[in-house]
Amino acid sequence: MSAKPAANHGRTGWRFCAVLLGAVLALPLAPAESIAQEQRRTLFEMLFGKPVGRDGGSNREYQRRSRRDFPSAPPTRSVTRPQPTKKTPSVVQMRTAKPEPAAKLENARRVLVIGDFLAGGMGEELVNAFANSPAIVVDVRANGSSGLVRTDYYDWFKTLPQFITETNPATIVIMMGSNDRQQMQIGDSKEKFGTEIWFKEYERRIDELLTLAGRPKVPVLWVGLPAFQSPSLSADLVGFNRLYRNHVEKYGGEFVDVWDGFVDEAGKFVVTGYDMNGQQARLREADGIGMTQAGKRKLAFYVEKFVRRHLDGAGPDLVKLDGSNLPALTSLPALGIDAGQVRTQPISLTDPALDGGDKLLGDVPPSPTPARVSVVESPRERLTKRGEMADAPAGRIDYYRVVTDTTQAKQ
Repeated sequence: MSAKPAANHGRTGWRFCAVLLGAVLALPLAPAESIAQEQRRTLFEMLFGKPVGRDGGSNREYQRRSRRDFPSAPPTRSVTRPQPTKKTPSVVQMRTAKPEPAAKLENARRVLVIGDFLAGGMGEELVNAFANSPAIVVDVRANGSSGLVRTDYYDWFKTLPQFITETNPATIVIMMGSNDRQQMQIGDSKEKFGTEIWFKEYERRIDELLTLAGRPKVPVLWVGLPAFQSPSLSADLVGFNRLYRNHVEKYGGEFVDVWDGFVDEAGKFVVTGYDMNGQQARLREADGIGMTQAGKRKLAFYVEKFVRRHLDGAGPDLVKLDGSNLPALTSLPALGIDAGQVRTQPISLTDPALDGGDKLLGDVPPSPTPARVSVVESPRERLTKRGEMADAPAGRIDYYRVVTDTTQAKQ
């Protein structure tokens, strides 16, 4: 009974040894140094790897394996982008300074501009229009809120003679009436705008102002009013312009009509329209009454044409020649011609055949011969005395003859 368990234990021991031997033989062959190092590694190191900096040799071996097993990323290269080249403009815009106004002459002819706020804006642009004309000076004497109705506020009938004395104008330009749609003080009573009495007094004041402006005996221009945004105001201004035209023409002046320049084709008020250069521009302010810079310049453009015509083109580029500024004319003998030679008038080469002569005038023969006298009248004598013209030779353009003979027609 006791020998049987001992035999079982012997067989079990041999089996264990055989399994251990097979396991040893199944392990891969490795250098002794590597096996020793692996045996010295702890369980933490076998699972997570040996930490960096533990010891120099192992650390270098770990780094070497890491570089071999996991290839490092390629080094980054710094990319330098080329700077965009600055493009030079093909056309270089040169800003030039505004030329200085021309110096005015001492005897320059003056233009006096009077009126309300529209006259003031127009007068400023008229000054710029004649800035380069040394022979023309523009004097602007305007009051923005003035007119012919409120003489208690500003009395043109008292100030106009004073302005004429101060400036001695060669032309007077009047533009007013925009502020006159209000009641008028007539004597001791106030008359409402639009009545017959009101218009009768208003026309009398127009005549009085024109009488004062006509005393210097110079051209007088009355500039008409433009259309406004208010339809009722524009309708009243049409009547005002009719009065101004009739009265100024009666006194020998001229009426400058600017109405069409500030309305459209249908005659309606426009804010934007054509400027003096034919380009679209804003002409009126937001209130529908005032003028922009382009609108003022357009008003001045209308007046400028009349002023230049009355002042006979006085300007730097127009010079009038008369007997006072013509150069001295001297008669000098021609070079190479004998002073004693007799000069004759040139004649046509076909003239001798017309009057019967066969020599040019001044052709003296070597041996003088007596003058030939003919009793037959020359073609010129027959033409001048009798009105008879010699027949044209055949084939000339003025040869007219009805041919009846067939033989002659063939010839």
